[in-house]
Amino acid sequence: MATPAEEAQLDQLDKIEQELELQRDWAKYRWGKASAECYQNYWVDYCLRSARADYRKEIDPIDDQERALHEVQRNVRKSVKDQDDKKRAAERASPEKAAERADNQREFDEKQKAAAARAADLEQRRKDAPKRAQENKAGTQLD
Repeated sequence: MATPAEEAQLDQLDKIEQELELQRDWAKYRWGKASAECYQNYWVDYCLRSARADYRKEIDPIDDQERALHEVQRNVRKSVKDQDDKKRAAERASPEKAAERADNQREFDEKQKAAAARAADLEQRRKDAPKRAQENKAGTQLD
């Protein structure tokens, strides 16, 4: 479980990420609008190149911020995961859990032995079936 400070930090990072996505969407909108307007001009390629350059000037800082943000998010999530792993390891090492695992293993072994005994009994009954059928025929003759 994440601490309240880590949860608050993750929430704040998510809000920053949403803001960056919004900025990216607006930059894409402006680039799409500028590139559409370029087709109205005589120098289409030159206009598209300059529109793309303007778009890159807008997007590159956003990309840098997103990379830094994702790095921080990864570190916080890794910290949370490490804490969870330590907690789970401590729970697994507890005497209660060890006793529970031993009980579960013993019950499993008993069930396996019982299933093997039932299977052996069934196999023996199948082998004895013709003999029992013969005995039943011999013992119940009708007049």
